[in-house]
Amino acid sequence: MLPRPSVVVALCAVAMALLCGCSTASPSGDSSPTVTSDPTLPLAQLGVLDDPRSYVGESTAVLADDAIPSPDAVPEQSLPVTVTSRDLAGDTRVTVESTDRILAMDISGSIAATVFGLGLGDSVVGRDISTTFPEAADLPLITSSAHTVNSEAILALRPTVVITDGSIGPIDVVLQLRDAGIPVVFVDTEPSVDGVGELARQVAAALGVSAAGEQLASGLVDGIEAKIDEIAAIVPSGDPLRMMFLYLRGSSGVYYLFGAESGADVLISSLGGVDVSTEIGLDGMRPMTDEAMVAANPDLILVMTDGIASVGGVDGLLESKPAIALTNAGQHRRFVDMADGDILSFGPRTASVLDALARAIYAPGE
Repeated sequence: MLPRPSVVVALCAVAMALLCGCSTASPSGDSSPTVTSDPTLPLAQLGVLDDPRSYVGESTAVLADDAIPSPDAVPEQSLPVTVTSRDLAGDTRVTVESTDRILAMDISGSIAATVFGLGLGDSVVGRDISTTFPEAADLPLITSSAHTVNSEAILALRPTVVITDGSIGPIDVVLQLRDAGIPVVFVDTEPSVDGVGELARQVAAALGVSAAGEQLASGLVDGIEAKIDEIAAIVPSGDPLRMMFLYLRGSSGVYYLFGAESGADVLISSLGGVDVSTEIGLDGMRPMTDEAMVAANPDLILVMTDGIASVGGVDGLLESKPAIALTNAGQHRRFVDMADGDILSFGPRTASVLDALARAIYAPGE
């Protein structure tokens, strides 16, 4: 059993097997999506749509600030530290003696963001392809194609500790790093509000800053819950929007629906919507079928920005997949896209991600 829940590991398999051939295309077909113009305006002051189902057109969710908030000073550390790590062999004890050269890697960039959120970003020596926030932009990449780990690139960085969750690999390559004498800590969390706090605690424990982890976890969970309440206050009364997360990689012919326990279900419920993939009984990630799409009939479809670009924008998607065109979302061109490295990142920016998506869903163009 891999260290993260099976659905997250399944996403790893999908990504590594199918994203390697993905290239970034220019977004969006013939029509231009609406982008929220003032992301700093409080949600309560937005001109919210009276009927979100009647809106026609695409929207792009943009973070007001994509930087990672971090403390002013490096937290006090207690090293060496020994933590429990769950890898393919089960629970093992790993001792971390130095955090001078940290490498944090996962499919969403959440672990690296958490390290920066703890105030230890200056010790991070490399990044995966999903770690896209500005503080990490100049770090060397350790993924050679999509989410495939390049062991030579990692070893060249001489990390003193590697923190991962098993969602990028191949996993055998990651375990080879441990065999080379590098402490490799597998964290075990889930894509959820509570999981954001637990990730902060586990990463902090591995880096010898448990007190800072508790403080970060508490602040993040409180901030996310407050943002969910703030969103609930602007959601129009009546039936909630029926939403779906559609994962697209046109160059590889990949069309996946994300359902229960994929993280997309938590995202959608936090936005005041109904996850129709879960409603029709889909667990984790499943290849899209015409029957499932028509049965789900979403009012709105969430996508990654590079994903919708890879299929030729909304026009290309509707032309290649007529079943999507038959849905309420297809007929209204109701697609909301967000940067690949942001939309499913359960970490320090989760509240900001929810805020940006709420604006694009309920007050596009405001």
